[in-house]
Amino acid sequence: MFLLKLLVTFMSVFHFSSENTDLHAYLDGDVIIGGLFPVHEKTNRTKAPGPISCEDIQTFLRTQVMIYSIQEINQRTPRLLPNLTLGYDIYDTCGDVSLAIRATLQLLKDQSDPQRCLIPASINSSLPEPETKVVIGEAFSEVSVAVARVLALPSVTQISYASTSEQLSLKYKFPTFLRTVSSDKHQTKAIYELVKNFSWQSVAIVGSIDGYGKYGTDSLMQLFRDNNICVDFVEILPDTFDKNCSTARHLLEKIENSTAEAIIMFTKEINVCIILEAVIEKNLNRTWIASDTWSTSSTISEMKGIKSIGPVFGFIFRQKEVPGFKDYVTSMFNGTTNNILSYYQVFTNSSKDDMKCNCKNKASDPSCLYCHIDHDESYNIYMAVQVIAEGLRILLKCNNQSCERTKFTAVELFHVIRNINITVNDTNIYFDENGDPSLGYDILFWNTSKSKEGVEKIKIGEYWPNKNISFNKDVSVFNCSRTCQPGQRMELLKEKCCYGCVDCSSQEYSNGNAYNSTPSFSQSQENTANNFLCFLYSFSLSSSADTFLIAIVIGLNCGTPIVKAIGGCLCYVEMASLLLGFCTTFTFIGKPTPNSCVGIPVFGISFSLCISCILANLIQILLGFSFDPRVGSKIKKLNHPVAVVVIISGVQLGVSLAWLIVLPRLPSVEQKESTILYQCNMCEESKKFFAATIVYNSFWGLVCFVFAFKGRQLPDIYKNASLITVSMVLFLIIWIVFLPIYLTLDGKYKPAISSAAILISCISILGCHLAPKCYIMLFRKEINNQNAISEYIRKHYERKDLSVISS
Repeated sequence: MFLLKLLVTFMSVFHFSSENTDLHAYLDGDVIIGGLFPVHEKTNRTKAPGPISCEDIQTFLRTQVMIYSIQEINQRTPRLLPNLTLGYDIYDTCGDVSLAIRATLQLLKDQSDPQRCLIPASINSSLPEPETKVVIGEAFSEVSVAVARVLALPSVTQISYASTSEQLSLKYKFPTFLRTVSSDKHQTKAIYELVKNFSWQSVAIVGSIDGYGKYGTDSLMQLFRDNNICVDFVEILPDTFDKNCSTARHLLEKIENSTAEAIIMFTKEINVCIILEAVIEKNLNRTWIASDTWSTSSTISEMKGIKSIGPVFGFIFRQKEVPGFKDYVTSMFNGTTNNILSYYQVFTNSSKDDMKCNCKNKASDPSCLYCHIDHDESYNIYMAVQVIAEGLRILLKCNNQSCERTKFTAVELFHVIRNINITVNDTNIYFDENGDPSLGYDILFWNTSKSKEGVEKIKIGEYWPNKNISFNKDVSVFNCSRTCQPGQRMELLKEKCCYGCVDCSSQEYSNGNAYNSTPSFSQSQENTANNFLCFLYSFSLSSSADTFLIAIVIGLNCGTPIVKAIGGCLCYVEMASLLLGFCTTFTFIGKPTPNSCVGIPVFGISFSLCISCILANLIQILLGFSFDPRVGSKIKKLNHPVAVVVIISGVQLGVSLAWLIVLPRLPSVEQKESTILYQCNMCEESKKFFAATIVYNSFWGLVCFVFAFKGRQLPDIYKNASLITVSMVLFLIIWIVFLPIYLTLDGKYKPAISSAAILISCISILGCHLAPKCYIMLFRKEINNQNAISEYIRKHYERKDLSVISS
């Protein structure tokens, strides 16, 4: 503490004893609010500050926002602070740490005695209570860090309107620092959300050695590392960075060779100017992400050739107009005056002919001057003044007529402001445990298509802390990141951590869309509709198991009348053919192979065998119950079951074998835009075999239907003909519907439809022809004998005779 007091005393005495040439505005009042602003952002300490350039106009106007806000509170009716007047003491820091510390020490002097230094003659005495008990500023985080250390000694509240470094949230280092702008902790998270929204896989980061750039860069790197986003390179700019230094040359080479999809510039505006001038000169085109320091910079957006650098996304504090400030500026400040305003007016008039900038030599014109007002930092200054005024009102216990107190300490004011929670217009502001507000960001896009000079900065979305990013426009049209050509993809390069364009393999694709970052996209491989086929697969397994069970039951009842009624030994052939049909459904699952492409030809063989067995059984039924000699003689000629089965199934066997030998179905790969379809090929000639198979089986199915329909009135106790009629109807309907669908359908559902048709056909026969007989064998054994059959036939003809007599 002794050394610190000695240092402060030395600096105070040294600076205050010299001639003071700082730009300074002062208004006396009962309560003085200090102000630190970098009116001149470039300074030469060996010379007095020069004219206010076009680049400095925005900061000049921010000093006037503070003055306007204080005047507005003093003139408000009813008075917010009755019998009290707010004053100001504003210094130009030139954005320099040393000059800012000197200005801070000036603020902490007892202004009633300008010759009295901060530290009394006796070093061991305690620090006196400063008259300035609250300070607004500084803009740059690096400068605010230094100022905050000094203001913490007498517990003077500091409220920054633009310093966003996360470092300033450390209360054990900066206990009296507050701000009306969000911390970079939230800005870096917002940048990450933007990168994630566009699915960018790689970025580059340019930061600086100061507290703003270093802490922001570290936070971004941690976010990208935790979320597996590649960082192509990170460049930290030194304090001595300029266009001629080696760092600038090396950085430009990195930008030129980088494969990053976006470059994040998290540094001061002056550094960005140097970098982008070189980028324009090199004619490089990239996607840029701007931090709050330069996202609204007219200096950069009006640079010659700025349109060529590529798309720019930016983050800026939520933008709002300071109520009444536009009228205040356009009225030439309502005739008020202060040293900074007078300085501006003198220099803009005297150097009007020498001012070469995009202000078009109209900097002294109020209408042009208003165009330089920003709506982010200016509003933050306005909120800071409102917070201070509300804090004073609460601390001094003011009502509309008077205030109970007039004296207070800096510590008392800090504790009140620290816990304040007010709404300024429609913006709610309060400070968390780190002295940070919970304010959001607007997301900007630099639109170069509508403006002939410079760019148009348009709001495309917003971000609120701890919430998702949201857009008010279709952002796909703004995503103009570097993309690979169609037929190429992004691949992680071995020699780097980032991505480069390589040719797609046969299993990959790249659509080449303008807004698609084209990382490594694998084509989705389609063969069958997996979910649907899983269901069919399970159903086929259970049906196969049922077939085995039915075979066992029939085997146990071999020789009984009901087994003879369903064809005797032919029913075993029928069940074998059904089992083969169920097994063919498995050939449609998964990626096709030469063996699995035989599914439909094999099904043609199995089903023709099944139908021939059923037809042979129907012929036996018709012959057994037909008492017409003429009909019986015709049917008797057909009653050769083995011959019927061999001939009908043999023809189909020949067709299927010819299909498999002459034009075998082989696996094929059909490559589409984003998918690879694996299927069994079917050329035009192969389709003829397919149609022949379906038509041939359908013909014999129709024959079975006719025979079964004709025999439905026969005295068959087991209803074979009626049940076969139902199964043939189902079979015919299924294949009549299936054939056009199969021939027109394309894609992964084609094999699924085939499998479903085969499964339903087999189940219709199993369920209608064989399963009912199993039920009788198990649960209706009393009718499974010859006597029951004879009795049923006798009663059938008795009923028939009675009906004839009655008619």
